[in-house]
Amino acid sequence: MKRCVGVVDTTFARVDMGGIAVEVLQRGLPGYRIVRHTVPGIKDLPGAAKRLIDAHGCDAVITLGWVGGREADKYSYLASSIGLILVEVLTGRIIIDVTVHEDEAKDPKRLKEIAVDRARKHAENLVALVKEGPTALTSMAGKGLRQGYPDVGPL
Repeated sequence: MKRCVGVVDTTFARVDMGGIAVEVLQRGLPGYRIVRHTVPGIKDLPGAAKRLIDAHGCDAVITLGWVGGREADKYSYLASSIGLILVEVLTGRIIIDVTVHEDEAKDPKRLKEIAVDRARKHAENLVALVKEGPTALTSMAGKGLRQGYPDVGPL
């Protein structure tokens, strides 16, 4: 059976970040099976990630969530983030949590740019981690790299 990488995204998102991640993963991991699940919102991400690991044997999962601008949405994100950390700890699998917050930009065009860049760069990070292992990103440590924004560089 082919090795597997999972993609979990939401219907709440305003950009198809899951589709962007799938494209990057298909190019970067041609021998892998890519399994995508779409759930309603961010609180559904941890359970879906766990199901992809359990049911499909995914070696890694990238989750792509969208957080609304209300305070309640931020609490939902916190719950989702804690859940994803728990799934990663309990399964020993790589989970890359990609999140865009609605209040990161007022301009919808800029918000889309942030989402596209963040999804692409984090999917590229996942490709590197899956192919090369835990030291894949070590050469980039301390470089001030950003996903969704221009890099700020090292101090």
